[in-house]
Amino acid sequence: MEFLTFNFKDVLSAFFVLFAVIDVPGLMPIIINYKRQGNPINATKASLYSLAAFVTFLFVGEALLNLFNVDIASFAVAGSLVIFALAFEMIFGIKIFKTDDTPKSSSVFVPIVFPLIAGAGSFTTLLSLRALYSTQDILLSLIANVIVIFLAIRLVSFFEKVLGDGGIYVLQRVFGIILLAISVRMFMENITQMLDKL
Repeated sequence: MEFLTFNFKDVLSAFFVLFAVIDVPGLMPIIINYKRQGNPINATKASLYSLAAFVTFLFVGEALLNLFNVDIASFAVAGSLVIFALAFEMIFGIKIFKTDDTPKSSSVFVPIVFPLIAGAGSFTTLLSLRALYSTQDILLSLIANVIVIFLAIRLVSFFEKVLGDGGIYVLQRVFGIILLAISVRMFMENITQMLDKL
């Protein structure tokens, strides 16, 4: 029954660390933009896929990447390119992710679940948290974050109404530029690590 015991303070600490990295408030303009392009996002599926991705990486992520001879830096570079494409969409209004002939589950997974919610940054953070907190505390903090993600996606129409067309337009451009900057930084930091290993 050891799994049922947890440290509330550690759960709370791990929750806030993951919450900051996932950045749900920052995802809202992206999710609104994606929805307005005619890509409905199922909150339940997106949340469950995110939780599955987090839990899988928590237990076997590093081993899985090693199996394919891929390191965290390479994984982050790949994620940065997807984020770059998404930022390009938001800034210039050009549709890059074609989902008309894509299964709905796939369109939810990329790019919403990966790399935006469960990306290289959150995966790397999970590996770091393993050295600080117990597995059950990390799992509880993950579940709490996924509940927040579910509520945010479920209430996206409410945020649309509150912001209005003008507010959404401004937020999409501003967060698009921020997202672009993040993708460039992620790319440069990790490509440098890759080159240093050569």
